[in-house]
Amino acid sequence: SARRCRRESVTRLVGAGENRSLGSSVQASAGPSHSARRCRRGTVMVERWWQVPLAKEGEEPYLHPRRHRIYRKLEDTMQNKKEKMELILTQTVHKFGSRGDVVLVEKAVGRNKLLPQGLAVYPSPENKQMFEEEKREEGAKPNQQTWTGKLTVDFLKKSRLEVGMMNDVTWELTKEMVCRNFRKKLGVVVPPETLKIPEEKITSYGEYWCEVTVNGLDTVRLPMDVVDFVTRKTKRHKFCLSQQPPPESTEPVSEN
Repeated sequence: SARRCRRESVTRLVGAGENRSLGSSVQASAGPSHSARRCRRGTVMVERWWQVPLAKEGEEPYLHPRRHRIYRKLEDTMQNKKEKMELILTQTVHKFGSRGDVVLVEKAVGRNKLLPQGLAVYPSPENKQMFEEEKREEGAKPNQQTWTGKLTVDFLKKSRLEVGMMNDVTWELTKEMVCRNFRKKLGVVVPPETLKIPEEKITSYGEYWCEVTVNGLDTVRLPMDVVDFVTRKTKRHKFCLSQQPPPESTEPVSEN
């Protein structure tokens, strides 16, 4: 397995300071110190498993026909993470951000989509200053909803919250309880100051409502069911029972 080589060309190290290439594009390394050198993508850094003995002055070092052809891989730049490019969005882009946001995107996405379509610009000092002044003029409160806020609003409009309460104690539903259930059941983090529930005390099971304000702009009212608390094990057991076919009724046969 040590003699297995990659399809990318690899250089064989002949001596200290002398490289002879076996392929079209090859990179060699005389030791671990060379692997720290910055190299372009598509380069494989290797070193010999067995060190080449020193040769006399004026003579070429002796290379064993098998031992000195075994290499240890130090670094494969094809497996390194690709560097991303920094851009400033000129308008709201789905899954990236809103106007004026500084984002890190893949180079292929930035060069083939964002820059040609005018959706982003390079973060030059002039562009940064222009967008900073624009945000300063608009104020701290944004005028339009961000793309993540729009996704949250659409998700809440299609959702229904279920709050489970114990039946063996006296309880009263509070905002903190509803916020915990938002995070547990729907996966949405709702601060208590952005949540609104009915003013009358909720101390019994039933159907209610709650309102959530997203980024201080859009308010969504969604139904809320306060039900008896049931563990996951009990829910799974009830579901399995509901999937089973009803038992067949067997009547005793009387003999005449």
